[in-house]
Amino acid sequence: MNADRSCQNIVNEVALSRAIYGLSPCSSNTGSYCKARRRLPLSMVSELVRYTGKQITNTVPTPWNWKGRPVRLVDGTTVELPDTEANRQTYPQTERGSGCTLSRIVGIICLASGGLLNAAIGPVRGKGSGEQTLLSTLLDTFTAGDIVLGDAYFGTYFLLVELMARNVDAVFEQHGARKRTLDFRKGQQLGKKDHLIVYKKPKVKPDWISQEKYDAAPETVTVRELNVGHKILVTTLLSPKAASKRELKDLYKSRWHVELDLRNIKTTLGMETLSCKTPDMIEKEIWIYLLAHNLIRITMAEAASLSDILPRQLSFKHSLQLWRVWRQQSNRLGDPQSLNVLLLLMIENTVGHRPGRVEPRAVKRWRNSYPLLTKPRGALRAAIKKYGHPKKLK
Repeated sequence: MNADRSCQNIVNEVALSRAIYGLSPCSSNTGSYCKARRRLPLSMVSELVRYTGKQITNTVPTPWNWKGRPVRLVDGTTVELPDTEANRQTYPQTERGSGCTLSRIVGIICLASGGLLNAAIGPVRGKGSGEQTLLSTLLDTFTAGDIVLGDAYFGTYFLLVELMARNVDAVFEQHGARKRTLDFRKGQQLGKKDHLIVYKKPKVKPDWISQEKYDAAPETVTVRELNVGHKILVTTLLSPKAASKRELKDLYKSRWHVELDLRNIKTTLGMETLSCKTPDMIEKEIWIYLLAHNLIRITMAEAASLSDILPRQLSFKHSLQLWRVWRQQSNRLGDPQSLNVLLLLMIENTVGHRPGRVEPRAVKRWRNSYPLLTKPRGALRAAIKKYGHPKKLK
């Protein structure tokens, strides 16, 4: 959770802390620390993320949920990796020889608490690299009674079938391909631009589903389609009495929280660009970031329980800043009084409720006008050594 995440900074901090508290001094050399970090079991780190996520959601009071039911947000994102030969073997570049080395992450996040329940990591190119494929490895995370909330990429026939078989409901935005053939005059009418419609089983099997599951899938499935302003939703919540059009519209607006959560993990915590040089350490680094996110969310949930507010009303960055200072300044981290002060300060700064907020996808600040790296770095280095740096473009 430090701004400077280098191994040298971590070792320096420990060495100085030991000296301040009168302990025997240790070397500031990073060799032993790096070796120990490599030995840290990946399975232990990933299991800690799932454990902390479960701990948060198990303590969520019923009023925090949507109509008493847990809502799970699903979405994917990418992070940039160091462009090393080892990383490129596992995470192919977006374009052969010149693209960025990226990793894709799909996560399941609790709407009420913001805790991350589980995640899947993979490449961004090649077979099995899609968000649907990664999400299919996480389906056991859902339990009966959950509601899955996602964007248009997830509203596919087979995912809806998989979730319904687990007694899990779904609310997705309608995929663009189906929007073009949508006709609210068909099916069973439930209201204005709100109907039940029968989807037929696609004839082409997607890559992420096995042949056995494809053959076992039903030939048809009944879902509900409804127009909520500028969006078409598809859901397995078929009864308008149990879930009205207005309620579903408001619920889908809360999907934006997953975008904010991913921004907190990538930008606020600093996971946008990773630093490890090998694939196994890259995966471990990602899980450590997710664990850091969950630990802050646990503290935020505990702070929210002290007052009549929801965890989503608290600022993640404000909580992170307080935790950093509290950890550095407090000599008694286990002192209940010191911890209580931290929690009370967290609930002093709340974020506003801003539904329908939009922002332009543009940057204001000027950046250095370097050209894009469109050739392998090694080839460009050789060209510079031979011909020198190219003249700056006017």
